[in-house]
Amino acid sequence: MDGFKRFLLQGNLVQLAVAVVIGAVFSELITAFTEGFITPLLGIFGGVPHFGDLYFEVNGSRFLYGAFVDALIGFLLTAAVLYFFVVLPVSKLMDRLAKAEEAATRECPHCRSEINRMADRCPQCTSEVAPEASEGEPASA
Repeated sequence: MDGFKRFLLQGNLVQLAVAVVIGAVFSELITAFTEGFITPLLGIFGGVPHFGDLYFEVNGSRFLYGAFVDALIGFLLTAAVLYFFVVLPVSKLMDRLAKAEEAATRECPHCRSEINRMADRCPQCTSEVAPEASEGEPASA
């Protein structure tokens, strides 16, 4: 029983459970945005298409390809909304944060590890290094 408790309280399992719940709620959010804003925008340009009733028959069997076309259009709209309103802005934000972090560090001339620009000693090799001046500050001597 102790092993099962440890398994349930393990960090990865809890993180996974939280990710699944947030993913489900996020999916609802994207679907609601697509249906509430994007689909009506498409309706302005000629009506919202519905293909669900389209089918063809072969030897009495119906192939409902219209339902697939509706699902495909829904998927493409959701993917586009997700990409342009979530993935692209988050990618730009992460790039901006990475550049800011990159600007805050420099390479130690002795061991080549990353250190803070204002550091006067490398935390890895403990070599003394001259701190760099930040923007707007004169370099200290």
